Amino acid sequence: MKPQAVIFDLDGVITDTAHLHFLAWRQVATELGIGIDEAFNDTLKGISRPESLRRILRHGGKEGVFTQAECDKIAARKNALYVDSLQTLTPNAVLPGIRELLQALRTERIKTGLASVSLNAPAILQALQLTPWFDFCADAAQIQRSKPDPEIFLAACRGLDVNPRECIGIEDAQAGVEAINACGMRSVGIGVNLTGADLLLPTTECLTWSRLSTFWQHDK
Repeated sequence: MKPQAVIFDLDGVITDTAHLHFLAWRQVATELGIGIDEAFNDTLKGISRPESLRRILRHGGKEGVFTQAECDKIAARKNALYVDSLQTLTPNAVLPGIRELLQALRTERIKTGLASVSLNAPAILQALQLTPWFDFCADAAQIQRSKPDPEIFLAACRGLDVNPRECIGIEDAQAGVEAINACGMRSVGIGVNLTGADLLLPTTECLTWSRLSTFWQHDK
C-alpha cells in the first residue's frame, strides 16, 4: 500500500531560504523603525507576505498606521529585495536527502506536489533545477487564505487529482503542519519544535522513501 501523492512545502523542506527572507524583512522593518531578529522571523514561517507584514507592524506597534496601498508598496519592496537575493541560489542549495527522495518517489510512481504560499516558488524550483520532479505546483496567487488554513494543500490535491486522505504532506512550520492535518492528510514535520505532526523528523536527511513507506503502512 502506497500514498497517492507526497506534497511538499518549499522553504525549510526543499531548500532553506528562511535567512534570505529574514534579511529582506529586516531591511524593510528597519526602514520602518522596527527591529526584528531571527527568532521573530521564525514565527513568520509558512505565513503569507501580507500577513507577515501585519505581524511585523503589530510587533513594532505600528498596526493601522499605513494604508492598504502603502502596505502593498512595503510588501512589494520586501519581495524585490528577496527576489534579488534568489540569484545566489544554485542546485547545491537543495537540502540533504530531498533529491534522492524525489527520485525514489518517481521510481515508485507516486505523484509529487508543491504547496508553498511563496509567489516565487516556480522561480526557486527552476534555480534549484527541480521543476521536472514535480507533477503539480499549487498557484499561490490563487490562494485566498494562508496556512494554517488547508486551502493550498487542498489545491495541490485537486491539481494532482488525488484524495487528501491518501496523501502525505511535509512541512517545517507549525502553521503548515496544522494545514496538512486540517485537510486530512498524513503530516510529516521537519524540525524539533513542532507539535501535532503524525511523524516528526529532525532533518531532511531522515526523509527517505523507506521511512515514509514504513510510516504510511503503520499509520494505515
